[in-house]
Amino acid sequence: MGGDGEAAYAHYALHKLKILPHELMKLSRQEKAFVYASIDLHVEKENKEAKRIKSKR
Repeated sequence: MGGDGEAAYAHYALHKLKILPHELMKLSRQEKAFVYASIDLHVEKENKEAKRIKSKR
């Protein structure tokens, strides 16, 4: 794995998606890009929801 960013995606994929790091690394470049973009969208959605909840307090 190269770089901290890739490790962060692998960590998320392992814990949230149940994808083992070696399985993630075996994906084609296009498949990894899709998974990473999906993770970004999901994290963005989670962050917006957390802000929404926090602002209601």
